[in-house]
Amino acid sequence: MAELEWLDGGITAVPGILAGGVAAGIKPGGKKDLALVYSSTPARVAAVFTSNQVKGAAVVVSMEHARSGTAQAILASSGCSNVCTGERGLRDAREMARLAGELLRVPAAQVLVASTGVIGVPLPMDRIRAALPKLVKALSPQGGRAAAEAILTTDTRTKEAALRVELGGRPVTIGGIAKGVGMLEPHLATMFCFVATDAVVARAPLAAVTRRAVERTLNRITVDADQSTSDTVAVLANGLAENRPLAAGGSGLRQFAAGLEAVMGRLARMLVSDGEGATKLVAITVRGAASRKDALAAARSVANSPLVKTAINGQDPNWGRIMMALGKSAARVEQDKVSIAFDDERLVERGMLREGARLDRLREIMARPEYAITVDLGLGRSEERVLTCDLSEEYVRINGKYTT
Repeated sequence: MAELEWLDGGITAVPGILAGGVAAGIKPGGKKDLALVYSSTPARVAAVFTSNQVKGAAVVVSMEHARSGTAQAILASSGCSNVCTGERGLRDAREMARLAGELLRVPAAQVLVASTGVIGVPLPMDRIRAALPKLVKALSPQGGRAAAEAILTTDTRTKEAALRVELGGRPVTIGGIAKGVGMLEPHLATMFCFVATDAVVARAPLAAVTRRAVERTLNRITVDADQSTSDTVAVLANGLAENRPLAAGGSGLRQFAAGLEAVMGRLARMLVSDGEGATKLVAITVRGAASRKDALAAARSVANSPLVKTAINGQDPNWGRIMMALGKSAARVEQDKVSIAFDDERLVERGMLREGARLDRLREIMARPEYAITVDLGLGRSEERVLTCDLSEEYVRINGKYTT
């Protein structure tokens, strides 16, 4: 497998990718809230959207535009999700694509749009119309950080990642930005994750490796077990690396897929570690399951349990809550075969407290900002992992006053 070289610069580390972010007045306080990512040449696009039955207007429009397999820009707004806004919402989303296309001199259908924020409120289109020319002028090869800032809502920090990998002697770059620290347990995507690459990749293989990377990274995280109505993942491949076209079954595509998964994995980890009110990042691994489906169901149940998450916050090694969460899952569980460890400290064996378990050592582990909880179901060889965070009083405060 080719070595991955991590880079600075996020999405604009990729040749031919420009980005920018400005304050349009969608959010109060003069914060950046309108972002644009632009490829200097038309790019292959693969996109994955929320599977929530309630979808934002931007998701509906971008699903239409992504079907062509080609795109050149992504326009994203934050502070208002444009969800449950009826025909007006669809008109506004289409107008955003049209206006950006006119300014960039590309067809509207080559522009994906994304919006995040409060549900049920129409976009302030007068402000967006006024800000778009300024945003296009702000496009820059160093503008990735500004775009990463402009897509944030309750996030406390930007999320960027980029790397380089050699494919057949040609250096290929992959870079991305992401946001989303609440209403986050996606099943298909995450809040926003925009990735670009200069690789030459055919349409079908790009779609396949994107779906696989999403499934293995962004679909293995949770903050609060809720699923956004605006989840959007988009990957633009502009081909400027001029590598031999990556095709299904080739070693080059496998290496590219590993790079894409690494970038999305790093971004996914950043999302959970910045979860609303979060103080802990915890990897929940379930092994010894009868099937991968069971392993994932059990891991999700533990990762999403409010009682487990509050115990993590309180640094309380209350293993009974983990047993409860395993038992209520759809996975096959036999309690007298279950073992549980926190990092390297075994706490439970054969479904009971292990004789000699060191609770003081467990509290030391739980005081760390990051650690792992490993469950062995003792029923097979399948394994899955889900990243989660704790549930704090700060999460309740943030979401108790979200619309105000």
